[in-house]
Amino acid sequence: MTDSAPTRWPAPRPAEPLPDHPAEPVNRRAGRTCVTLVVAVLVALSAVVIGTLHAGDNHSDPGRLLVGYAIAWALFAAGVWAVRKAPARAATYLVLAGSAAVALSGLAAPPRTSDDMYRYAWDGRVQAAGISPYAHPPAAPQLAHLRDEWLFPTSGACDGWGLRRTGSGACVRINRPTVPTIYPPVAEGWFFAVHTLSPPGTRHKPLQVGGAVLAFGTTVALLTVLRRRGDPQQAPARAALWGWCPAVPFEAVNNAHIDTLGVLLTVLALGTATAGARRGALLGAAVAVKLLPVLALPGALSGQRGARRIGSVTAAALGAVALAYLPYVLVSGTSVLGYLPGYLNEEGYEPGDVRRFALLRLILPDSAAEITAFVLLALTALFVWWRGDPTRPWRGALLLTGTALLLFSPDYPWYSLLVIALAALDGRWEWLAVTVAGTVLYLAGRLLPGFPLQAWAYGAAALTVALGACLRGMKPTQPLLIGRVRQQPPLRP
Repeated sequence: MTDSAPTRWPAPRPAEPLPDHPAEPVNRRAGRTCVTLVVAVLVALSAVVIGTLHAGDNHSDPGRLLVGYAIAWALFAAGVWAVRKAPARAATYLVLAGSAAVALSGLAAPPRTSDDMYRYAWDGRVQAAGISPYAHPPAAPQLAHLRDEWLFPTSGACDGWGLRRTGSGACVRINRPTVPTIYPPVAEGWFFAVHTLSPPGTRHKPLQVGGAVLAFGTTVALLTVLRRRGDPQQAPARAALWGWCPAVPFEAVNNAHIDTLGVLLTVLALGTATAGARRGALLGAAVAVKLLPVLALPGALSGQRGARRIGSVTAAALGAVALAYLPYVLVSGTSVLGYLPGYLNEEGYEPGDVRRFALLRLILPDSAAEITAFVLLALTALFVWWRGDPTRPWRGALLLTGTALLLFSPDYPWYSLLVIALAALDGRWEWLAVTVAGTVLYLAGRLLPGFPLQAWAYGAAALTVALGACLRGMKPTQPLLIGRVRQQPPLRP
């Protein structure tokens, strides 16, 4: 009896891709479409920034600036939404290239909304001459030999943007020319370094280029931190919250605000250093650039209970500040505080002329609003230190810094550059509303005299932050339900 031939079964057909699981070519096409869309948005964003900078200044035409800012923010939101759908590697390149393009667009014109840069340039020049910037105000006769036609123009009517006359009749571009500088020593070191490295006659460009370098460096630092300590898939979109944010080309580059150096140092302190002396030293250096990063200290100590660890961070921060101040103290003594006390009075923090705490003043008298603001800030700092996440120190820093700006309601949008970077680290886009509030208040105040814009702007920002927190609080329930369904045995036919 012979064996029969083996039965040959037909080869199985390849499975058709399900409608909700597209084939690889479809995914590639969608990825290319998304990349093309992001590139188009970034080109449009850079063009809008350049056009806005050429539209005028905040005194002559704030309305046109507001329109340009609004379009830039809309493009920014569209770009961040679109880049989330791009492949991770392509998204990383897009964020870096877009950050460079957006930063470079801020170089298109001289400063348009702030004249702080001119004080930076003057302080650098004074130090290069071997004189402490805290020793004399710009209008002092002891510094007359350092004046030039750029910062102290002698021709013309002295009525252009950023120009003013001193009591002696001299025309000057520097704000508050009759008082000494206000900036801490690490900021002064940056001004001196930029002046030393700048070719003669380059005027405002070196400081703007320095701002672009710092802005792009912060994007690189954010990407590095997020890829190492967060979700690599989400890292590009989060870094884009800083790299593509319109406040960066306008405030960090065009106006060259020194706050950007403090932002970079704070990101490095919270993202690349553990809770120890290194983190404290970096954070202390940031505080010696601008005082605002001191609000990141409770976040840097989030969840720390040991006295040794707390003391290490705090001592290193204080030591860095003291070391930065030491050379200037030896030369200038107690005058290193500069114009800081007078600045606080000028900005409306003194009793009888309160122009801060807009939200608290809706329900409290002026005399109680200031005390309440500091109490709330102290309680928030205590909460951040005691209940904060030590693996995400930037989260507590964001909460405290953002809360401080909501409580104090400043009308300077560059104060919130630190909030933008911390929001990028934590992915909490809703805190960008604080930057929008400061920008609207700064530009639209002249257009709406008598309107309570301060309370409306920061009130809308507070509502946005609260709404974002509520939406995030609702998200964890869905993954839990999905997890329970997956644990059930599969249904059998």
